[in-house]
Amino acid sequence: MLLQYETRRLILKVLGPDYCSDVLRFYLKDRALFEQYEADRSPNFYTEGHQRNILHCEYGLTLKLTQVRFYVFLKEDPETIIGTVCLYDISSGYSRAEIGYKFSSKHHHKGYATEAVEKLIDIAFSELNLHRLCARVQEDNVPSIRLLVGLGFEKEGICRDYLCLNGIWTDHLQYSLIAPTLHL
Repeated sequence: MLLQYETRRLILKVLGPDYCSDVLRFYLKDRALFEQYEADRSPNFYTEGHQRNILHCEYGLTLKLTQVRFYVFLKEDPETIIGTVCLYDISSGYSRAEIGYKFSSKHHHKGYATEAVEKLIDIAFSELNLHRLCARVQEDNVPSIRLLVGLGFEKEGICRDYLCLNGIWTDHLQYSLIAPTLHL
């Protein structure tokens, strides 16, 4: 697996601690949006020091192939993070992983998330030889559900009280995608 990939319009790149200010800027720009869908954060999450530590940890997890987070950039603007796509809880022994993604509101409805997640799926199945991908999404997050279904994910059920958001435990829908099998 490489640390950087390109698609038609995007660059997906694993970042090291030197990018902490860029990552912090990305999170701050859409803080209210991201906090609607992600677990409650500690107050120091929004500091360069904390982001530096996270990037350091993420880089180590990437080298171990237990988690891979790619930060997404437009080819036409390779300095500005527009989103992230992630494989986490990678279990090569069970040949599965979970996926996550988030994109800046400025870049919604342009197909960038679909393009980046599509590349992530390709990496998961063709390079990491995973068999199954799983994604969890809030029931009211219609754009995310459309993205998953459009990429072939199927709804499996509900994960009750899956994530605490703003102090309230919320249910999430679970979707999965199985690697295509080749019939000879």
